[in-house]
Amino acid sequence: MRSTRIAISAAMLGALALPMLSATTASAAPAAVSATPASSCSSLPPLPYEVHTKAVTIRSKASSKSTALGVLYKSHKFSVSKKSGNWLYITDKSTGVKGWVSGTYVYRDVRMCLD
Repeated sequence: MRSTRIAISAAMLGALALPMLSATTASAAPAAVSATPASSCSSLPPLPYEVHTKAVTIRSKASSKSTALGVLYKSHKFSVSKKSGNWLYITDKSTGVKGWVSGTYVYRDVRMCLD
């Protein structure tokens, strides 16, 4: 029982050490591929605004207690013209309604930069 446990432990350590050894020898080899300069992720344009829920109420003022003018659905096309705090003034191109929506539900996705 004890000898099999030692043999299994040795096999596991060998299996774990093998990728580490091959990685160090591979990294010690000279690079044959020339490195191309990666474009800076911050130089790319920002991602578009998107509705991150099923629907958002379009309001007359930048307040949750103001009059509701319409509903902005996820499938609608819209444009953002200005921002006030956490509120965005949008034009719903699908219905033509203009008004304020909460930035809690309508926002840009964050671009992932892997350098």
